[in-house]
Amino acid sequence: MSNNPAKVFHLTVSTEQAGQRLDRFLASLDFIPSRSRAAELIEKGLVSMGEKKLKASYIVQPANQIQVEMPAPAPQTLLPLDAPLDLLFEDEDLLVLNKPSGLVVHPAAGHAQDTLVNILLHHVGHLSMGFAENRPGIVHRLDRDTSGILVVAKNDFAHHALAAQFRAKTAHRIYWAITQARPKTDSGTIRSVLARHPSDRKRFASNPAGVGKPAVTHYKVLQTLNSGLSWLQCKLETGRTHQIRVHLSESGWPIMGDPIYGAGRMKTDAKGFSRLALHACELGFEHPRSRETMLYRVGWPQDLAVPVKAAGFQPSGRHV
Repeated sequence: MSNNPAKVFHLTVSTEQAGQRLDRFLASLDFIPSRSRAAELIEKGLVSMGEKKLKASYIVQPANQIQVEMPAPAPQTLLPLDAPLDLLFEDEDLLVLNKPSGLVVHPAAGHAQDTLVNILLHHVGHLSMGFAENRPGIVHRLDRDTSGILVVAKNDFAHHALAAQFRAKTAHRIYWAITQARPKTDSGTIRSVLARHPSDRKRFASNPAGVGKPAVTHYKVLQTLNSGLSWLQCKLETGRTHQIRVHLSESGWPIMGDPIYGAGRMKTDAKGFSRLALHACELGFEHPRSRETMLYRVGWPQDLAVPVKAAGFQPSGRHV
């Protein structure tokens, strides 16, 4: 994996994107995870327009042709981990799995060798590096405490094709959430721009100034109990970090068991929710090689199925 060459991206600034500082423009792109990473690329002279190296303060203009060179990943020190995988599908290009709650997807602070990536390396042996260091195979991710379906790329061909579908919003993602309150409407759309919380770096929040990454969540109420607890279906149009958790909490319907966005507001009649009641229940995409439509569904895992049933929810034909 250390022999992967650098990747070069050719970008055209749209009218909607124009008027931003270069570092903010780059940070809004899916393959650049943060403004600090964008600043690092700029400082290294890896962002240019024609023969001119650009500065972070440059204001991007409509139709600007900007080139970004993503350096080759550093040699990896990831170790394979022998642990079980709940596989839903696997072929030479990709695999689809059902991730349990509590499993970190890729190496991060405090989790260097005990992640899904480490388990995948033991299972597969080699994965596509894609666009980011230390995240082989990872096309999209789930929070550590969120359970559910993920697709993983085994090679660069599959990684590029799948990533393009997520960027184009043609991949189909549905989540279930048990919330502490009921929305006023049976369905709707939540739109905001998400950024790091100004005083807590572990949290994200909607930024009224419009600086950050656009986030869109479509919700639908499936069931509501007299206690006020509600079962929501959330369909993602974008996939920002903590997106559903932030959108539902800021709307006044925090997710049960959420220690970050719902702390201090747990319902006393629903103590069985010992972890985040958020589950990625459905994923659809086009197979990168066969072009076949792939659609996967999984029901509540046992650690959520028990409190969901105990709370009084009754699954109907609308549910997986």
